[in-house]
Amino acid sequence: MVRSTRKPASVFSRFLWFCILVAVIVISGWFGWVYHSIKATAQVDNAQPADAIAVFGAAEYAGRPSPVLHARLDKAVVLYQLGMAPIVITLGGGSDKDSGKTEGGVGRDYLLGQGIPFDHIIAETNSVDTEQQVQHLAEIAARNHINRIIVVSDGTHLFRIALLCRRAGLKVYTSPRAPLGHIDELDSAERISHEMISYTALYFNLHISWLHRWLEGRND
Repeated sequence: MVRSTRKPASVFSRFLWFCILVAVIVISGWFGWVYHSIKATAQVDNAQPADAIAVFGAAEYAGRPSPVLHARLDKAVVLYQLGMAPIVITLGGGSDKDSGKTEGGVGRDYLLGQGIPFDHIIAETNSVDTEQQVQHLAEIAARNHINRIIVVSDGTHLFRIALLCRRAGLKVYTSPRAPLGHIDELDSAERISHEMISYTALYFNLHISWLHRWLEGRND
């Protein structure tokens, strides 16, 4: 009779595999929850009477709103015309390549063209990413005694915005912009993946330099 030469697995290796299995389950559960939370927030319009409407910035092209920014601004116009809030705040700065144009300034000009009075618009023109937009929004809210804000952006962007706003002490209601045509599955997956990683990095205060650069490079 030939005896097996295999040695029983050590207690340490079994424990290690158990830890790996638990880690996989926890990580999968976390990202599953984040994914479903992003999707749920994107599909529900929570707009209700508030003190202001805040439009988060997106690209502008030589003084004209990009299709994404255009859709966000149009949503703000509809909310304003419905009497949801008396003030619209446009957020977003510019870069050296923008010839002095800013997302917030272009947004203000577009709203003026839609009939919203100048004194009903506040343009923030210095922020460079979502976190700074929320920081400046909190400062504007404090200066103008604004307590409740409808935040308008892409649906997938709103779950992260809501967390940033809560941390800044802001009470917000999320309101997604209208969809823009057909988005292919690859682009949709990239958007969701970006937001899942961005939210996770924000939630756990992960300030890893390469991760921050990647997230900032793909910022809305």
